[in-house]
Amino acid sequence: MTTTTDVTGPTAGATTGATTGPGLPRAGTPQEVGVDPAGVSAFLDDVAARGIELHSLMVVRGGRVAVEGWWAPYGPDRVHLLYSLSKSFTSTALGLAVDEGLVDLDATVLSYFPELDDEVTDPRSRAMRIRDVAAMASGHGAETLDVVREASPQDLVRGFLLLPPERDPGTLFTYNQPCTYALAAVVQRRAGTTLTEYLTPRLFAPLGITTGAWQQEPEGQDIGWSGLHLTTESVAAFGLLLLRDGVLHDGRRLLPEGWVAEASRAHVPTVAADPPAGAERRAGDWAQGYGFQYWRSRHGFRGDGAFGQFCLVLPEQDSVVVTTAGTQDMQGVLDAAWEHLLPALGGEVGTGGGDADAGAADALAARLADLALPVPEVVGDLAEAALVADPPGRLERVELRRAGERWVVEATVDGATWLAEAGVGSWAVTEPTDGRPALAVAVGAPADGTVVVEAALLETPHRLRLLGDRTTGRVTVAWHTAPLGRLELASMQRPLPTVGG
Repeated sequence: MTTTTDVTGPTAGATTGATTGPGLPRAGTPQEVGVDPAGVSAFLDDVAARGIELHSLMVVRGGRVAVEGWWAPYGPDRVHLLYSLSKSFTSTALGLAVDEGLVDLDATVLSYFPELDDEVTDPRSRAMRIRDVAAMASGHGAETLDVVREASPQDLVRGFLLLPPERDPGTLFTYNQPCTYALAAVVQRRAGTTLTEYLTPRLFAPLGITTGAWQQEPEGQDIGWSGLHLTTESVAAFGLLLLRDGVLHDGRRLLPEGWVAEASRAHVPTVAADPPAGAERRAGDWAQGYGFQYWRSRHGFRGDGAFGQFCLVLPEQDSVVVTTAGTQDMQGVLDAAWEHLLPALGGEVGTGGGDADAGAADALAARLADLALPVPEVVGDLAEAALVADPPGRLERVELRRAGERWVVEATVDGATWLAEAGVGSWAVTEPTDGRPALAVAVGAPADGTVVVEAALLETPHRLRLLGDRTTGRVTVAWHTAPLGRLELASMQRPLPTVGG
C-alpha cells in the first residue's frame, strides 16, 4: 500500500490541478537576459526531429525566466512526477541535516539503526558510510531494490544492510535505489518527521513551492529515490537556488555554504578507469561522474529523472534549464541542449540582445504558445464502442460513448472504474477525484474502422494508446513510456494527503 504526506497544507489536495508557484521574475524577451531565441527554436526543432516528447521547457538566465512552454494538455500549474530527480531533493535534506548536526557523513549507516546491529554481520555492510550511499557507492555491483524488498518488505533499510556488498564501500559506483532510501531513512529518523515535513520550512516554503507530495513505502516513510511531484517552475526555483550556492535572491541563505559544490562534484567515477574504445562516447552525460545524488554533465551538473525529467544547472552560463518529458531518449535531450541551447545562452545579460532579432523572438513566442502533443485523427466515423482488453491485463475493458454533446471514456483499470471526458480533435482534461488520476483523453477514428484512444496520466510522464477493433470487440494497449516500478496506475499521480496530514 502506498500512502503519502502533504507537502503544502490545505490547498494541495485541490482537484482543479491549480497550484501557487514560486513566482520567478520574467524577462520581457529572451534577449533581455542574453538568450538567443533562434537557438531555442533550433533546440525545439532538434527534439522534434528525434521524436522526443517534451511536456515542458523552462530556461532561466540571470535570475529571470527567459523561455517557458508546455505541450498541451500539460500546463504550468500541473505537477509532474519527477522520478529520480527526487533524489536531488533528498540530497538537499541530507545537507541540511548535516549542517544541523543531525547526521555525520562519515558515520556508518548502521550506526543510525542500532536495533539491527546484531543482525548485520558482514564487515562491508557494517562499514558503509553515509557519504558512500550518498554517492551511490555502497559496494553493491547491481541494483538491489527487488532483492531488498523480497528480503525485508516492511523494512527496506534492514534488507539493504543484510545484503553484503561485493566490493568495499566507496570504491564502486552502482546506481542503486536503496542507497537513496537509506539516506532518506536516516534523515527522517534523526529529524523525527518525513522528508516533506522536514523540507517544507527549510526549502519548499522559502522557495514558494506550495504543492507536491512524496510517495511512501511503507506508510510514514518518504521513499527518497523517486515519487516527488512538483511543477516545472518549482524545479526551476530549486535549480536557481543551487546555481546561487543555496542563497535566495534577497540574500537569505537556505543551504549550508559550500554544500552545493560538495554535493555536485564527482565523488565517484561512473565509467571504468580504462573503458573500452568508444565507451565514454556511448555513455555520454552519464560518464562524467556522480556526486551526492547529482550527475555531473559535460556542462555543469544536473538532477536527473527517468523519461527526461531534468534540472540542468549551468554555472558558466548563469543558467538553469528544466524539462519534463515522456521519452526514452534522455541522451538525445541533452545532446540537443548542448548543441543548440548552450550557445544560445552566451549573450550579455541586460543589453537587450546580441544579434538575435525581434522577428526570431516573436516567432519563438508564437511557437511556445501553440505547443501541443498530437491527437488522433478523425478520418472515419466515430461511433460508440464497448471493448475488452486483448490480452487481458491491468486494463480490463474500455467503453466509448456519448454523454449529451460530449464523448466520455469509461475504463476498468486495476479493478477500479475510471471515467473521463474525451476530446475529438483536441485534449479533454478530467481532474483527479476519489483517488482517480488526472487524465487527458483524445479519441480518433482512422479510416480502417478502428477507434483510437490516447490517454495521458497528467501528473506523470506516461501516456498510453488504446487501439480498438469494433469488429472483434477487442482493444490492445501500448504505452508510449511504460511506468517504472510496481505501483498501481492510480498511484502514479500526485499522492493525496494522509488523514491528518
